Parts: sequence; C-alpha cells; structure tokens
Amino acid sequence: MLLLPNQFWQSVKITQHKAIESQALQPIPTEYEIIEDQGIPFLVRILKILKKKEAEKQKQAQYQETTGKDFDPFLPYEKDLFVSDISDTHICLLNKFNVVENHLLIVTREFEEQENLINQADLTALCACLQKVNGLGFYNSGELAGASVKHKHLQFIPNSLAPNLEELPITAALKTANFLGEVGSISLFGFHHGFTWLNLDWNLSPEEIAKKVLQYYQMLLETVNGKDTTNYNFLMTREWMLIVPRKQEKFQSIGVNSLGFAGGLLVKDQEELELVKKIGPLKILEAVGYSRNYSRSNSVP
Repeated sequence: MLLLPNQFWQSVKITQHKAIESQALQPIPTEYEIIEDQGIPFLVRILKILKKKEAEKQKQAQYQETTGKDFDPFLPYEKDLFVSDISDTHICLLNKFNVVENHLLIVTREFEEQENLINQADLTALCACLQKVNGLGFYNSGELAGASVKHKHLQFIPNSLAPNLEELPITAALKTANFLGEVGSISLFGFHHGFTWLNLDWNLSPEEIAKKVLQYYQMLLETVNGKDTTNYNFLMTREWMLIVPRKQEKFQSIGVNSLGFAGGLLVKDQEELELVKKIGPLKILEAVGYSRNYSRSNSVP
C-alpha cells in the first residue's frame, strides 16, 4: 500500500523550509572544489563547521552510556523532519545534518538492522520516490561502507550533488562499461564492483518496478560479493545500478560512503583536501574497496 503523495516534491520543499525555521534541520555549511581524475569531475566538499553535529554525537554517546542502549534517531523521529509516509513499511524524513540540499532518508517504520539485505519493500519505497523525482538512491550497508546509524534506512538525493551540476560526476565513466552478460565493469575503476544498466518501465506501479529492481540487485550482489553481504555500497538511479564491496571505512582520516562512488567526497579541512589532490579520488576509492580482480566468493565459507 503506497501512501506517497502526488505532490511529493512540494512536500519536501515545504517541510525543508519549516524545519530550517524551527532549527530541526541543521545544514552543515561547505564549500567545494572540482578535482578531475581520469576525466571524472569529482566534487569535493570542504566542511566549514562541525560543532552542531559533534554536539549531537556527544549527546548520543551520553544516552548510550546512561541507558546501555544504542541511540536511534528514527524511533522516535523528529516530527519537524517528517516529509511524508511512503508506504505501510517506510517513511520519508529530511536528513538532519545535510551537506547536500534536499537530502532525504527512506526509513523503515520498525527497527531493522542497517546491515540487512535490501528487500522488495525497501526498493518499492525507493522506486516510489524515484518515480516522483529523478535522483540518486543509495544504501550504506555496514560500518565499513559508511553507515553511522544502525536503524535501516536508504538515502535519496533528488537531482544532482550540487545545484549547478546537471548530472552525477561519475556518469561519463559509467558509459565506458564493458559487459559480460548483464554485469558490467568500468575500466576506470581500480576497485572491485558490479554495474548494470536498468531496463525499467517507470510508468508501472512502484511495486512492479521494485520486483525487477530486486532481481538486478540480487544479480549484482551475488556477482561481486559471493556470500558476504554485509559491507558494501549500493547506488541506483532510474538508469543504472552500482554495487561496491568495502574492506575499510576510511582512507587515512577521510571517510567514504556511497556518495564517493557517485563522484562526491567530503573532507574536514584544507589538509584533507590537499591529500585528495595528492593521492587522487580514484586511488582513494580503490583503497577503501577491494582490488579490481579480487573475488571474495572463494574465500567465504
């Protein structure tokens, strides 16, 4: 049962405006530079201030110490961050500490582990959002993939990573994919991954679209991960899907989540920015993933 309103995008903008007024939404100010690597224009954001998010982390740590329980920001969620119901299993919230404008969270109503496999209900909710607004959906599965909250949630960024960008930075690289059957490999990526173009009819119901998407997801996950289905990044647009297994959360002090593989990196200061320039974004992505020719399927019992 889908509950997503027809005026979904309007709901996002109205909720965002009200949440900024009430200070429930705490955007993290950044500047950004474009760092080109192998023809890919990586967008690297530089944080200006992190005080509010750091204060929130301290508050959560204190809660855990006092109660002995993990803090769950979604049970209950902040009402001012609520955008809309999506289905009987998922809701849509604003990302409280957003770096990218209009950053949305697709959250399960009941607690589920963030490391759980993506299921048809998750994909139905994501497809419902994608059907209303074009953009990027992604999932950080496990701490090594950049997950910072244990309650299961997919994320969704309408349109692109910055207002003046017409497409995701990684788009051009995807067009160089070489295929063995339906699974593609991007020649510029030195890390282990699986890619596929999606052949979907977006005029169908989100439930029907999600059935097909689930097949693509299972195909890619089995191809790149073997039996290890915990730490990986999942990215999806209306046109394509990418899965990247992860072996570590950071390159030195620079954290990498799914957005890194869409062409967006986040650094805390000028020193980290210089490190990205020195090493190169693609080498950083390669360092947090597995080597291109590495297969874990034979090493997982």
